[in-house]
Amino acid sequence: MWRTFVTVCRLGSLSAAAAELNHTQSAVSRQIAGLERQLGVELLERHARGVRATPAGEVFRRHALATLTEADRAVRAVRDVGGGAFERPLAVGATPSLAAGMVPEAVRALLRRSGSVRWSLLPGLSAQLHDRVIAGDLDIAVVTDAPPGLPHDQRVEHRFLGLDDMVVVLPVGHPQAGRGPVPMQALADQIWVEDNDGSAALLRLHAARAGVDARIDLTAADLPGKLALVATGHAIALIPGVLTGALRTDVTTVPLVDPPARGIYAITPRRDPHPFAVPLLDHLAAAFAALRPAQAAHRPVESDTAVAYGASADRARRGSRRRT
Repeated sequence: MWRTFVTVCRLGSLSAAAAELNHTQSAVSRQIAGLERQLGVELLERHARGVRATPAGEVFRRHALATLTEADRAVRAVRDVGGGAFERPLAVGATPSLAAGMVPEAVRALLRRSGSVRWSLLPGLSAQLHDRVIAGDLDIAVVTDAPPGLPHDQRVEHRFLGLDDMVVVLPVGHPQAGRGPVPMQALADQIWVEDNDGSAALLRLHAARAGVDARIDLTAADLPGKLALVATGHAIALIPGVLTGALRTDVTTVPLVDPPARGIYAITPRRDPHPFAVPLLDHLAAAFAALRPAQAAHRPVESDTAVAYGASADRARRGSRRRT
């Protein structure tokens, strides 16, 4: 029941939790109801998009997550000893844009150097991946500090990989295609599409600084859907610069004047780290530098377990840091 409750909180949906756990939705509902009867409090409340933890539920979620994490570590430790060798696959998480190119490239470099390593890749949003690292589901995750930013948590290590400038993706043949850096004012009459709140927040902030409004009239379920709407001429979109080399052929990109940027981080658990997570960190830094050569020349990649998460691009460019 505890794992079911933690999964529901992470996904914000009974049906999504049921699908991930391979249960029926009614079975998940019964487990949650049984847990609430056992504790004598309501743990979940419904809202327009699903469910969320009540204040009591959030307190229980934190303790349950810590307990489940330790239990999973105990199981893995016993299996490792029983097998006579460390055989746990390397579980890697990444945001969709980073999973599209940079992270697989870094893993390929790791395999070339280290030989055969079993591994898996789980795409997801930064907050979801952060929780899965804490839960022990992931050994390493590559995330961003796009709004609402990364949480402060002493259970994970953070390595700052660099800043990624956002770019505008357009359909081939768009009047702005092929031009140099475009001011936001030149796109004020365009319809935009977004697929997540973080990217939408960056777009609105950049537009506000330019003194215009961004008409986000369309919403996509995911990144491929977002690009499909751009390719068919329904809208334009803001996307991460690291995604440029992995785009479909019927769209193109243009840089923005003074573009919004997001920090890229690799996070790993402080306890029970996977032995291949540390070498993968160096390959991730190299892969990011290869994607952003001009950026890497001015913003050296450095290891820092404590960074001002969600800091503005200007502060990050100046190398501003503070301890968590």
